[in-house]
Order: sequence, then structure tokens, then C-alpha cells
Amino acid sequence: MVDEDDRQVTAWALAAGRGDPVALAAFVRATQPQTWRFLRHLLASAETDDLVQETYLRAIRGLPRFAGRSTARTWLFGIARRVAADHLRSTARRPTTVALDAWDPPAAARFENTVVLDALLRQLPAERREAFVATQILGLSYAEAAQVCDCPVGTIRSRVARAREGLMAALEERSGATVRAG
Repeated sequence: MVDEDDRQVTAWALAAGRGDPVALAAFVRATQPQTWRFLRHLLASAETDDLVQETYLRAIRGLPRFAGRSTARTWLFGIARRVAADHLRSTARRPTTVALDAWDPPAAARFENTVVLDALLRQLPAERREAFVATQILGLSYAEAAQVCDCPVGTIRSRVARAREGLMAALEERSGATVRAG
């Protein structure tokens, strides 16, 4: 089911595809925080801002062809997923270094939880991490996540379930205690 917010974002994307600059600005403002979070959780990269920018560059080039067969948010996350995959392929070919002064940690109150979550998510296979982040962190429906990840809904359900199991096992191992799902 598409909610009113997704309808509005999709309407802005369609209008932007027809050349409306105000609609384009509204589309970017409405989707940028979730797009950043999606890429940050997929890659845990210091280059998240650059990857978000690349996502929007590709999306803006594709807006004239966006037909609204899915929500604009789902379409955009599909583009972000491909940007992430391209980034992983390119970084696998070359070593990288990051200066410590370029690292910008989250707010102190959330720092430890963010570090733990990022570490646990990085332990998951990429397909499970994508499905988990899309559904559990960004709140996409399983159907929307299936479109983003280009696979059947049942596969998304399976990947999310296995990701949860993996995260729970990793938490148990990390804490040395039994963690019970609520």
C-alpha cells in the first residue's frame, strides 16, 4: 500500500521528469535523508555523501524516463543500490586510506550504538544487509524492498529473517549472554 507521502514524492519525481525545478528540489529534500541512511548502512563508508550525490546525479538523468510504475522512493533506492554495488567493485580494485581528521563520528550519545550496529551489519552477507536495511531501518515494505533489490518478495522475507538470526547470534556472541527477540 502506498501512503500519502510516497504519492507526493512520486508526483514530485514525475513533475521533475517533465522539467519542473521546484518539484525536483522537493523530491531531493524529501528523499535525501533516507537515501543517505540507506547507503551509509549498506557500505559504512566515509564516502557516503559522495555516493548520495552520485545517486542523485543518476536519478536526475533518469527522471525523464521514470514512469511511476513503482514509487519514486523505491525507484531511487534501486539506483542507490546500484551506486553502492559500483562503488564496491571500484574500491575492490584499489587500496584506499582515510585521514583520521576526515572522519566525522555521530553524536556522542548515539556513537556506541551506531558503531555496534555498523559492525554487526558489516558481518552480514551483502544481500541480507540490503534487505534488512531496506525493510527494518528505512521502513520499506517487503514488496518495495524486492523492487529495490531486484528479487522476489519471498527472497526478501528470507533474507530479512536470516539477517535477524545472524544479528541476534552476533549480539549473543558479542555480549556473551543470551539475547531474546521481542
